[in-house]
Amino acid sequence: MHIHGVDFSGADNGGLHKIRVASWKSTSEVSVERADRSALMRMILSSAKGHDHHLWRVDAACGIPMSTLRAHGIEANWLAAARWSAQSGSPRAWRTQLRLISREEPRRVTDAEARTPMAPMNLRCFKATWTFMCEVLLPLHEAGVSIAPMALADSTATVCEGNSTSVLHRLGFPARGYKGEGEPPARVRALIARRLEEAGIPITASLMQQAIADTEGDILDALILLTPPVHSVVPVEGAVEGWVY
Repeated sequence: MHIHGVDFSGADNGGLHKIRVASWKSTSEVSVERADRSALMRMILSSAKGHDHHLWRVDAACGIPMSTLRAHGIEANWLAAARWSAQSGSPRAWRTQLRLISREEPRRVTDAEARTPMAPMNLRCFKATWTFMCEVLLPLHEAGVSIAPMALADSTATVCEGNSTSVLHRLGFPARGYKGEGEPPARVRALIARRLEEAGIPITASLMQQAIADTEGDILDALILLTPPVHSVVPVEGAVEGWVY
């Protein structure tokens, strides 16, 4: 099994140079590379062509709450919700359409369960939600890649939702204070990186230094998503709204 942790970006330029992809197979060292959304797509599609199994754990919401779907008269089905969202044409037009009905930002069942910091349509993450659903997951689904747990398929590549903050909470690591310039955030980044190493993720000395030096925490967020995903019974809502593993 190859596991990939993806710190995602919904930036207007395709996430150019902002997305970080950490990759690890149990017999090799961890690597981290930059990507934009197009490059990420190519990487996932390429992994679906081989015999090895690849799990892509992406730090972005892959669905929207059922209450929002009901408010807009959309079928309680992930594919229907994603296709309806794509019709907006852009993240901002999508959020505007949502706010015409309600300016509330309801959280999904998985957001409460996994203690994610924000709702999918929050001002700080709506671009990532829309681009992940519409520009990444929909084309991958059409190409036969498995999307867990909403659209499972017979594929060697599976994409699922992860959340670095949720992982940090679950492991008892510091969940805040590691992003930013200066000594205090750098110390927290170093602490988290060392704890990840102690948990069994083989971070090289060079990569350790890069993660500590990265003031935005993108490299560290990608590394965090290499931890073993949570295996749980997914409720009915998870197959529509998405589920954080």
